[in-house]
Amino acid sequence: MIQKRLQSIKQVGEEVLTDEELQELLQKKEHPVAYDGFEPSGTSIHIAQGLLRAININKMTAAGCKFKMLIADWHAWANNKMSGDLTKIQKVGEFYKEVWKACDMDLKNVEFVWASDLVKDQEYWKIVMNVARNSSMNRILRTVEIMGRTEKDTLSAAQIMYPCMQVADIFYLNADICQLGMDQRKVNVLAREVAEKLGYKKPIVVSHHMLMGLGEPPKEELTGAERGIALKMSKSKPDTAIFMLDSKEEVERKIRKAYCPERIITENPMLEYCKYILFEKFNEIKIKRPEKFGGNLTIKSYAELEAMFADGRLHPMDLKTAVAEYLNTLLDPIRKKLHDDKRIMKLYEEIQKFQVTR
Repeated sequence: MIQKRLQSIKQVGEEVLTDEELQELLQKKEHPVAYDGFEPSGTSIHIAQGLLRAININKMTAAGCKFKMLIADWHAWANNKMSGDLTKIQKVGEFYKEVWKACDMDLKNVEFVWASDLVKDQEYWKIVMNVARNSSMNRILRTVEIMGRTEKDTLSAAQIMYPCMQVADIFYLNADICQLGMDQRKVNVLAREVAEKLGYKKPIVVSHHMLMGLGEPPKEELTGAERGIALKMSKSKPDTAIFMLDSKEEVERKIRKAYCPERIITENPMLEYCKYILFEKFNEIKIKRPEKFGGNLTIKSYAELEAMFADGRLHPMDLKTAVAEYLNTLLDPIRKKLHDDKRIMKLYEEIQKFQVTR
């Protein structure tokens, strides 16, 4: 039973810090607390945040985890999103929450928590202060990629507070597991470094893969998490991201333009979407082709798909057509749920008018 739970969580984690600690936790605790946080930072939510997030959370809850999803409105405020308008940020956060609810997420084991509720407690700010007191400025600056910044950027004092707040979130929520993307790794490691010094348990870090955008990978020599961040799907590049409320036609248009070189299986977004989303939701994928091009195919695993693409038996355009069709199959019921709710659509239409700031 422990091994089954362990494997479910390890399917989520591209990296786990550490395997041994995770196994020990599962042996001791039937329902560990896992946490993730999202900054409401754009007027739309893409499939990496929607579909993939729901898949990962459901794997965590299947392993017995109770999940706390932090809507980091104060963090977005500190990071000057929506030009620092907290009311607008909170409306975006409410929309994100409604999208997650529509994504077939295991809601009975998920609690949505607002940062604006955490900050009402003086104890929370004591934790923030203690994290800051026990971290050098250089150490904090090494974590700023968590909010889409670099050490070379001119940062406000509020942005310097952000990593301290994120570490405090982990301790305040009593999280056993930090289940965020690889781009959040540095701040999660900071939490592990200061935990015992401050009298808190050291969190286990389960860092999930960051889904690629549709564009061509960067040519510069980047490695590890830095390359993952450069590749990831981003709201700031809307034509290389698929959003949860994109129309069927818009999904098809974006996929047709997507980077998908023949026989190339590394850093290929079409293969990524098959691996991390489609084969998680479907037992097989059918590729429709005219008889003159070999006829229809039924592919029963990602490994089979990758092998066929690598040796040229599957053309990029045929793969793209199938990916668009299956993504739309997943998005159709979500779009319908959201469109059928007048309150949600009124909120969506309102936030589309907001000016997004980096």
